[in-house]
Amino acid sequence: MPAQLIDGVALSRRLRSDIGTRASALATAGHRPGLAVILVGDDPASAVYVRNKVRACAEHGLHSVLEKFDADLSQQHLLERIAALNADPTIHGILVQMPLPRHLDPQRVIAAIDPHKDVDGFSTQSAGELVSGLPGLRPCTPWGCMKLIESTGMALRGQHAVVIGRSNTVGKPMALMLLQAHATVTICHSATPDIARHARDADVLVAAVGRAGTVGGNMIKPGAVVIDVGINRTTDGRLCGDVDFAAASEVAGWITPVPGGVGPMTITMLLSNTVDAAAAAAVSAQLPGR
Repeated sequence: MPAQLIDGVALSRRLRSDIGTRASALATAGHRPGLAVILVGDDPASAVYVRNKVRACAEHGLHSVLEKFDADLSQQHLLERIAALNADPTIHGILVQMPLPRHLDPQRVIAAIDPHKDVDGFSTQSAGELVSGLPGLRPCTPWGCMKLIESTGMALRGQHAVVIGRSNTVGKPMALMLLQAHATVTICHSATPDIARHARDADVLVAAVGRAGTVGGNMIKPGAVVIDVGINRTTDGRLCGDVDFAAASEVAGWITPVPGGVGPMTITMLLSNTVDAAAAAAVSAQLPGR
């Protein structure tokens, strides 16, 4: 029996309705959530991602500011702009679109963002809160993956989850979120012998390596939940994931498509983080002495 599709577009629509309601309530109270997006250079894919983020803000009642800079922007100027946005009370989230031009240090840029406005969830503080199990701003893509898994009705407690990929932005935080949901977690990467063996044992398989066709149908446990984080482009220009969708769909119980799976959820969780940051700022503003 073919796998059931995990529709990220439909789930995003439902979650964004709630996000819009929360944003409207904050705006009525004088705390309209605000997101600043910084784009450096003219990478076509980055421009599309940024445009989608800004449009999503407008559609759901968030204030957004887009700052575009030429690719030769200096590190100092970029850090100065981040400092100004840190000090701007109308901005609750700051996102610097990656990748940056090679002369800019992404770690210095991330470290410059106020952790309370780190809606990408990439800062050292955000990572520490995740590792410690404390509340905080979560990395958007793995958090969106968790919502997609949740939508299948699977209870993760006691399930075996395998994450293929160990990046700081997806693989590592994904593994931690699954662990906090009481799954038993295996992380596979380029140095893992026989990844297929581990993958076939997964009740939940998350592929996040950025290489088309990494996961074939023979690597899927019958009935497994398969989350495909990869976004790759074929030689004829079509988008595809890291998973061979056609083959995997014949074995898996649930599977995300590419496009239309993880991608919409990443933007949705960015909006959610921005609203959460605005709500926290509103509470902080009401504390004695503020």
